[in-house]
Amino acid sequence: MEHALDVDVAEFAAALDHDGYIVIRDVVSREHLEAFRVDLLSEFDQLADDGLLFEGGGSYSGHLNCFPGERARFIYEELEEQGVIDLVRSYRPDLVDAPRPTLNFNLPGSVPQHYHMDDAFLKEFLICNVAVVDTDLVNGAIDLLPGTNRQYYEFWRYALERKYRLTTRVPMRAGDVLVRKSTLWHRGMPNRTSTPRPMMAITFGEIPKNGRDPFLTNGGEIEFYPNWFRTSRIGKIREKTFVRAPITYSTYRFVTSLYGKRGYASWSRLAKHT
Repeated sequence: MEHALDVDVAEFAAALDHDGYIVIRDVVSREHLEAFRVDLLSEFDQLADDGLLFEGGGSYSGHLNCFPGERARFIYEELEEQGVIDLVRSYRPDLVDAPRPTLNFNLPGSVPQHYHMDDAFLKEFLICNVAVVDTDLVNGAIDLLPGTNRQYYEFWRYALERKYRLTTRVPMRAGDVLVRKSTLWHRGMPNRTSTPRPMMAITFGEIPKNGRDPFLTNGGEIEFYPNWFRTSRIGKIREKTFVRAPITYSTYRFVTSLYGKRGYASWSRLAKHT
């Protein structure tokens, strides 16, 4: 297995600054990830069989969030052993001690998400994605827009400048690591297989350091929760509309972006009161 520190610190920083991301190959044990995948699918299937899964909240569009719990701790430990955490520390020492484990659970039959950033432009943090399974163009390899991290784009400007032409799919083998900036525009893509596709994520700086063990939230147990859309009646209607006519959401984003800087000015106002 290639040691992660074979990626030079300067190369790591340059890639994040210019493109907004970098891929490091063969970091986490494939054997351990396979056992983790089995646990995730078993938990999901049990919830589905018991009728305990929520409606809406990403279930119609096919993208769910998941807290991976104590069973994902080995991923962080192997990132640390292989030197990836040190690379993060070299780039953003102020963020490295505030990790948050989470996971994207891409369901069979999912639809493309809209391009977006993870949170506000002025609240930059790092995301360390780890491929739990081999991820390709069939089961939903992430789509990135390299370089869009370098400045803020209102949606109208993104649309008029056709930034979507930068589309870059990033296939990964189980155990590969994608480190990216939260300000990089990206989207989840369709899973055209019959099996859910999990993608682990550890964020650095998304939430403040609180001194608690991040893997013991929810008692350390796996938990699925909504992604983007709410599970309320209105939330379900909005999600179904998005799935059936995604152009309506693009139109909404275009129009609203003409009258404000959501994701930029909104965070600036918030920062003044915290």
